[in-house]
Amino acid sequence: MERPVDWDSGAIVAVDQTVLPAELRHLRLTTVDEVVDAIRRLVVRGAPVIGVTGAFGVAIAARQHEEPGGRLDQAAVRRDAQRIVDSRPTAVNLRWAVERVLTRLPDGADGVLAEAHTVLAEDERANRTAARRAADVLRDECPDRPLRVLTHCNSGALATMGGGTAFGAIRELAGDGRLEEAIATETRPLLQGARLTVWELHRAGLPHRLCVDSAAPAAMAAGLVDAVVVGADRIAANGDTANKIGTYGLACAAAHNRIPFVVVAPQSTVDADTLSGADIPIEERDADEVVRLAGADTTVPGTRAYNPAFDVTPAGLITAIVTEQQVWRP
Repeated sequence: MERPVDWDSGAIVAVDQTVLPAELRHLRLTTVDEVVDAIRRLVVRGAPVIGVTGAFGVAIAARQHEEPGGRLDQAAVRRDAQRIVDSRPTAVNLRWAVERVLTRLPDGADGVLAEAHTVLAEDERANRTAARRAADVLRDECPDRPLRVLTHCNSGALATMGGGTAFGAIRELAGDGRLEEAIATETRPLLQGARLTVWELHRAGLPHRLCVDSAAPAAMAAGLVDAVVVGADRIAANGDTANKIGTYGLACAAAHNRIPFVVVAPQSTVDADTLSGADIPIEERDADEVVRLAGADTTVPGTRAYNPAFDVTPAGLITAIVTEQQVWRP
């Protein structure tokens, strides 16, 4: 698949992930307001892709605040950059990428854009390397058979540059002849697994099936799962990880059934300033995502909902955290 996010003639070109799998649509984002809206609405999603989008969003801000002679109104660019960071507080890659391109403000709009392109290229290389490392870890953990690998949310080419993190590990296993089946959870409430991961598995020609979220522990208990591999939106200094809501429950079930649980993410997802999972801000989304479906009520009107976008998996439940730089067994 082409890049989920790219730069073209002063605009961000992004795959609109909200309309998949029914339609493969591309949007052009030309203002900071459009970038913020796209991140908030999950038009673009997945920690690495959000980071790249944020970096190019700052490049748009720099162009909009360029003064005669090429000087930038740096204060205005920084205000727009903070709006971008605030659009998704849990994914640390967004803040990391924005802060990185801001270091090029003295070099003008062209310098900021050049750094954003560098972020994209480095992220592609990092994710390919991490995926290969993770596949090797999974083979070491389960050395005697082709694997049935369960994954949660979407960590493929839509969510990351370079073809995927956790999804990339599944693809690498398939290339090694060591994948029996990929099992994708639905991933409530927006069905990123059902809509996006299954779409990517189908396009890649990989053997797969869809698993009801609440049935995943039962699948493990029934011996249908050899390993679990997921991505991460933030990794704390002690190895606690934040990922799409439902990941913590999968880790508990995997630990109970003695199934390897592997997290794959670029090194930029590791946040040394966040000491533990207790310090990770957890975004809570609109209740309408739970109580309504396609415009119709699915429960009693007015019902309140608990709808966190992420949960935290304690380090003690994780077999290995794999980045392009390390295999960390917290």
